[in-house]
Amino acid sequence: MLLLAAPLVRAQNFLEGGRVSGNFQLDAQVYRADSAIGAFEVAEKMRMNSFANLLYTNGNFSAGLRAESYLNPILGYDPRYKGNGVPYWFGSWRNEQFEITVGNFYEQFGSGMVLRSYEERNLGYDNALKGAKVRFSPTEGVVLKGLIGTQRYFWEQGPGIVRGLDGEFALNDIFDKEAKYRTRVTMGGSFVSKYQDTEEISAGPDELLILPANVASWAARFNISRGGFAIDGEYANKMNDPSAMNDYIYKNGESLLLQTSYSTRGLGVIVSAKRTDNMSFKSKRTETGSALDINYLPALTRQHAYALSAMYPYATQPNGEMALQGQVNYKIKRGSKIGGKYGTDIAINYSRITSIQRDPLEGDTVPGGAGTAGYTSPFLAFGNELYFRDFNIEIQRKFTADFKLLVSYVNLKYNIDVIEGHPGDPMVNAHIFIADGTYRLTDKRAVKLEYQHLLTKQDEGDWLQFLIEYTVAPKWYLTVADQYNYGNPDKDRRFHYPAVSAGYTYGSNRLTLTYGKQREGILCVGGVCRNVPASNGLTITLTSAF
Repeated sequence: MLLLAAPLVRAQNFLEGGRVSGNFQLDAQVYRADSAIGAFEVAEKMRMNSFANLLYTNGNFSAGLRAESYLNPILGYDPRYKGNGVPYWFGSWRNEQFEITVGNFYEQFGSGMVLRSYEERNLGYDNALKGAKVRFSPTEGVVLKGLIGTQRYFWEQGPGIVRGLDGEFALNDIFDKEAKYRTRVTMGGSFVSKYQDTEEISAGPDELLILPANVASWAARFNISRGGFAIDGEYANKMNDPSAMNDYIYKNGESLLLQTSYSTRGLGVIVSAKRTDNMSFKSKRTETGSALDINYLPALTRQHAYALSAMYPYATQPNGEMALQGQVNYKIKRGSKIGGKYGTDIAINYSRITSIQRDPLEGDTVPGGAGTAGYTSPFLAFGNELYFRDFNIEIQRKFTADFKLLVSYVNLKYNIDVIEGHPGDPMVNAHIFIADGTYRLTDKRAVKLEYQHLLTKQDEGDWLQFLIEYTVAPKWYLTVADQYNYGNPDKDRRFHYPAVSAGYTYGSNRLTLTYGKQREGILCVGGVCRNVPASNGLTITLTSAF
């Protein structure tokens, strides 16, 4: 009995010294058919997504899990999520030098161009790795990482094995421990490979493609900063990786990302550039959706927050794009004639993305044939096809202690053929105007009015949105909104999309109810997108943390 009691006592002492925390979220939609807007009958009448995270920590040890339930997945989420389970669990131990994790984990090397494992719940995206990860910091300024695992594929694991090494070296922390130099330099490098059993795919009646089992990639990066100035960049290269995404061509891929920034009192400037060529990197070569991406290629575009300015978001084109983006933030100082009593904030942003130049291989007339080396592409050459262009300006000003106003203008060009796959549809040229004013009635009560107007002669034509929101901080809010597609070329499809939303917050608990109509569209976060079907009915969201 004593032999049995001793380990039980040690286990009890271990558990008593720990802390448990977590969070929970439930999203449910009750559907009503409205065939006019494309919201068709849903057999279940109600669908639900939910998850709960539990985390236990005790000194240097931590463990956690996430339970998920999709009964059935809300429309717009991949139906392969249907079911219940615990797809994510881990155990981790760390000290001053080591951190060792087994189970499921997320990780990113550099900017993510050769490896990024992450979750974006709004997109229904989760490519968590399952395996083992080690982080080692032998001395100040040096961080080394190694990992191996398979990727989450809904309720299963993808067929490919992902292996990775990464090192980052903060040179000042290594060689300038007394901080004599104002210029800081950090360098890093990554190596990532995938393994998937080789297979043969037919490329024609007399041609059989043998696909490589191992595909390697590497990246090098740097960051230099001094005072308010910083410049950083990363270059990534990938071995030939014939897949469904690139039409099975045997061509190496590469991507370059550069960014420089400058900030001083009242002024901030950021300029970014990116070139991507054949950089889709998946652990399953026949996958064509967003699942099982090993890497992440950031979109150099502004992430718009308002409904109509976000109607045409950009989706990263991993097979090839040339991207430029610049942003200037300027604050007109308070007390000046133009800035007013509280100052005025101005943000100007411009981005432009085109194709890359592709030249046929010698003897070919068309670039990119399956089973070939694809094409050649001059490294700094822009292609002739415009994918996306966005110019926007935003001005915010606080006029009194109780009233503030935001106004914005957006002009964008959107290649709906390339981005959404609508062959033959013309380039969308849209002008968007936004005004958002908030008036504080008392210390706790405020009213917000929002006006949005989108003008375009393409796609579904002109849109209007009005919104009014009443807030009683910190617990209550009520919103009434309406989107109106008044300029649709088809007069029979000039629909209103009204919605009423209310929310209640108590501590770390929040309940939101929304009833109304949702137009069909796409939702993008960081260049990764999902389709959002039209819907009509009630949406319930409940979140809690402890």
